[in-house]
This record gives sequence, C-alpha cells and structure tokens, in this order.
Amino acid sequence: MTVTGQDTHEGRALRGLTDDDASVRLRAALETGTAPDPHYVDPLVERCAVEPEFFVRDMLTWALTRHPVTLTLPVLLVELRSERTQARSQALHTLSKIGDRRAWPAITRAFLTDADDEVARSAWRAAAVLVPEGEEPALAEVLATQLGRGELETQLSLSRALVALGEAIGPALLAATTAPDPRVRAHALATQRLLRDPDAGFTFAIEEAKRVVALGGTGQEGR
Repeated sequence: MTVTGQDTHEGRALRGLTDDDASVRLRAALETGTAPDPHYVDPLVERCAVEPEFFVRDMLTWALTRHPVTLTLPVLLVELRSERTQARSQALHTLSKIGDRRAWPAITRAFLTDADDEVARSAWRAAAVLVPEGEEPALAEVLATQLGRGELETQLSLSRALVALGEAIGPALLAATTAPDPRVRAHALATQRLLRDPDAGFTFAIEEAKRVVALGGTGQEGR
C-alpha cells in the first residue's frame, strides 16, 4: 500500500508539470523540489525546455537544484545539445544555479557568443559562476567581444557577468574603450563604472558613458 501511495504521489506531481493551468504547474514544480525523487529529474529538465511562464521555469530550476548533482549534471549537459534555444538557455541557467564547476568545460565560446540573446545571457551568468580560478582574464576577453550587443537588459547581463570576475576584466575593458564602435566604447565605460561602484545604476552609467563617447572621450582622461 505504501508503494502504491508513493506511485500515485509521483504520478500526480508529474502530471501537474504539464497541466494547462500555470498555477498547477507551479505547485507541481514546488512539490518535486520539496520531496526530491530521481524519477523527477528527466521530466523537470524536459519541462524547462517548453515551459512558457518565467515564474514556473524559475521553480523548475529550483526543483532541479534540490536533487543530487550526480543525477542532474549529466542530464543538463546533454540538454545543452538540444536544438531548442529555450532548452539550452534553461540548462545553462540551471547549471549556474547548481554551481558545480565540473560543468565548466561545457561553457564554450559558442555559447558565450550565441546569436540568441537568452542563450548567451544564460551562458554569461554560468561562466561567471563556474570559471576556475586563474581563467578569469581569458573569460573576460571572450565576454568583451560581446560588449555593445543588444538592448539595455542584455547589456546589463553582460556587465554583471564581467563585474563578477573582478579586477581581471581591467585589460579587456580598457582595450574596449578605444574600439571603433561607439556602442562598444560606451558599454565598456559603463561596465568600468559598475566595477568601481557596484551600487551605481546601470541605466545612469550607460547614459553617462554615451555622453562621454559622443563628446569624443574615452573616460580615461586624467587617470
């Protein structure tokens, strides 16, 4: 009778992950994280690839972090090869939340420069968390190639990832302040500002940097 009860409990939770009602899916994700079970890992990862609601995806990720990394890591690494952009993005996002550095080799330059903003942003966050000690300057050089990319939200994500690397980003940012593209120069200056003053608002920093660039400056004068 106990086994049957467990099977029913598991089955109800798994069915809930695909319910039409987002609130039901949210509760099911919460349930799978509250009472982890190896049978939940594959369905949770599969649901991450197609779940349309951000708040449900966030709970799915949390549920996966509640399971042993020995179960989740291999599945997530396979998911990185999916043809679905959301599958790759969510797998990267979940790897950043798990924080196991064995995933570092999977965070390739291809992900860091992916044409899809959501995939790239997730890769930036994961890289900033998983980068091994001593490899920060090399990572900063790759991330710096993405400066000036996208809209404000995307640029903020990149700046945060760079700032998380600390002083190792100095040379890459300095080089970017003299790039031909004014968007790159402005983004580099704004990121420098955030590195010096983490409490500075990014919108203010980027607008200030744009004014400096428009006036023909590099932000390095007088230093």
